Amino acid sequence: MKNRKKANRQQNGKLSRRDFMGGAAAAAAFTIVPRHVLGGAGNTPPSEKLNIAGIGVGGQGGGDLGAISSENIVALCDVDWRHAGGTFRRYPKAKRYWDFRKMLDKEDKNIDAVVVATPDHMHAVATMAAIKMGKHVYCEKPLAHDIFEVRKLTEAAREAGVATQLGNQGQASPGTRLVCEFIWDGAIGPVREVHSWCNRYISP
Repeated sequence: MKNRKKANRQQNGKLSRRDFMGGAAAAAAFTIVPRHVLGGAGNTPPSEKLNIAGIGVGGQGGGDLGAISSENIVALCDVDWRHAGGTFRRYPKAKRYWDFRKMLDKEDKNIDAVVVATPDHMHAVATMAAIKMGKHVYCEKPLAHDIFEVRKLTEAAREAGVATQLGNQGQASPGTRLVCEFIWDGAIGPVREVHSWCNRYISP
């Protein structure tokens, strides 16, 4: 019975636990692919690196930029420069802005892709602005407030021909995927109740 269940799951295109764990580290990384990846191994010349701008860089955005620090971080935008101070110090050559609209306007020719990690209510707005200027976008969840906004963003990205990705690290993490595998395999029996905690204090 178990073998039949596993065979069915593999036929349906779902990853096995072994396959998933083997590729989890790569899957968790930021996946706007630099130009040099298709060209072969070796050191990447500066001209082959992506020029990245960050919108909302004081919290999660700073971490996202850290994952792609091998690229060129050329511009940073945040309304709270004190909170974003650590990120500013890590990228001293990056130009700083309070208003992402001004940043996109002034740095248009210098930016290939944008990382959006503002408070939630600005995700769709900043993402749409970047897409309309032909920039690839990595946006933290949630992408938008409703399906209508998501559809508009999808249409805009398709029309602009840009790559997009949604940051969904929690649900896509190896630990979460492993729990799903345990449940699917019946390894822990029926799940009737779930408790979760967060040790990160965020003041109002």
